[in-house]
Amino acid sequence: MLELVTMRQRSKRIFPLLLRRALPILALVPVWAAAQQSPPHASPAVAPDETHKEYTIGVDVNMVVLHATVLDKNQRMVDNLKGDNFQVYEDGVLQKISVFSHADIPVTMGIVIDDSGSMKTKRQAVNSAALTFVKTSNPQDQAFVVNFNDSPYLDTPGDFAANIEELKAALDKIDSRGGTALYDALMASLDHLKRGNRDRKVVLAVTDGEDNSSRYSFDELLKYGQKSNATIYTIGLLGDEEPDGLFKMHGAGPHHAAKILRQLAAATGGVAFFPKSLEEVESICTGIARDIRNQYTLAYYPLNKKKDGTFRTVRVQVQEPSKHTHLIVRTSPGYYAPKAEPTSASGR
Repeated sequence: MLELVTMRQRSKRIFPLLLRRALPILALVPVWAAAQQSPPHASPAVAPDETHKEYTIGVDVNMVVLHATVLDKNQRMVDNLKGDNFQVYEDGVLQKISVFSHADIPVTMGIVIDDSGSMKTKRQAVNSAALTFVKTSNPQDQAFVVNFNDSPYLDTPGDFAANIEELKAALDKIDSRGGTALYDALMASLDHLKRGNRDRKVVLAVTDGEDNSSRYSFDELLKYGQKSNATIYTIGLLGDEEPDGLFKMHGAGPHHAAKILRQLAAATGGVAFFPKSLEEVESICTGIARDIRNQYTLAYYPLNKKKDGTFRTVRVQVQEPSKHTHLIVRTSPGYYAPKAEPTSASGR
């Protein structure tokens, strides 16, 4: 697994890479509440006046936690629903909802930005949008910035930024060159999220092209993302930028990159965005922050108690308060059940 260093060394850029074969043995199933353990210390993106404790959702090791966004037919958020309006199905079987919440719960979030050569003219607008994203988010959020080209680099000091100035400084560390190691950057960022102690995990990734430098495959990233219980939002600045400032996708490359970004977002309950121009990125980031702050939290004890490591499909359905309203629910489509540790034979 890629390991993010706590501070980038500009003169000698170091980013240790653990052996690829270590991935299958990682005990990472944060969809289950057992993985939501707090580290000894983590600094918030903006220094809080209150402790994180009052935001913590009380769940135990067998509970599955889902975060859901509900929209009407016009893509407007619906924020007046109660627990009785929701039904959760796992592998087609109705589950009993044990925890329901609709509150602005702080998140641990990673902002992952392409720093390859092709992003040089786009970074100023992207950086401004990323700062807007943070300022629009909950002030109790924990945030870090990862810039990537051929390799990913953690550019916030310590595990998380302590204030907006540190986030701005991290975003300003632009060295646009080299290739695009998107998968590696996301793998490392998902791993770094575990250092946070917020109940929700979010990654915002901005890129302008296909991955061409990663050691990990997309299939490995997709599975790791589903196991992380993080919601991944992607912004693809794909195609060629025309004289009128609009992006036009030509050829198979940008279309394949768009497919990848859509798959990754959908598999984690997020959304993929493809702005037509750089000017749209800031409003998209504001919308993502609003989406995060208006999610419903649902949790249940699965009726299937087997710890077999299998993927369980999840579907959330809303009983419409008004028969004249068609509601859309967006959440993670499933999770990987934990796998029981093999028991050693007696006498050994």
